[in-house]
Amino acid sequence: MAIVKGLKGTIVGLTFFLSTVMQVAGQNFTEVQTAFSESYKYEAEKDYSKAIEILTKVYQSESYEFNIRLGWLNYLAGMYPESSVYYQKAIALKPFSVEAKLGYTYPLSMLGNVNEIRKQYEKILEIAPMNTVAHYNLGMIEYNAADYPSALKHFEKVVNQYPFDYDGTIMFAWTHFKLGKLREAEILFNKALLMKPEDESALEGLKLVQ
Repeated sequence: MAIVKGLKGTIVGLTFFLSTVMQVAGQNFTEVQTAFSESYKYEAEKDYSKAIEILTKVYQSESYEFNIRLGWLNYLAGMYPESSVYYQKAIALKPFSVEAKLGYTYPLSMLGNVNEIRKQYEKILEIAPMNTVAHYNLGMIEYNAADYPSALKHFEKVVNQYPFDYDGTIMFAWTHFKLGKLREAEILFNKALLMKPEDESALEGLKLVQ
């Protein structure tokens, strides 16, 4: 009986959620769909200001979809503070959204806010521990900070999931080199050449380890 009651509560909660979503979406959903459609058209034409204007006219502050779309368009338009605000709103509306956190890192990168970028990637890994984008970019942050042991752990996650990925492999190779693990670095540089023949970075690495 407790299970049935719990299920009934879930159904009621879901019904309330859906009704709330419909209210947030607005009374004229067709108008919203049209605005989104037109925004894609203007984005393709690189007229980001017009794409933003179209959505702003029917903007709904409690809509995740509006906020993440405007975050992206403002980023493309070079309006990085405005983009950050929209992405933050999207994250507040959907705290477990990986896409919103990844999107937020774009304007943060242009604004040079490395600490906040790191925080977003760490939050992503709390939600999705094997997310390769977060691992790779955190690896790059740690590598550039000369924290090679930490960088190695992140690049290893990437290479374990994508063994034939050039970007992960070449950084895994260079990190091994920085740690003095020359044999491992040599093997990885050679592997990188299988993925990208005549690659300058891999060839440079091989010269240094031989």
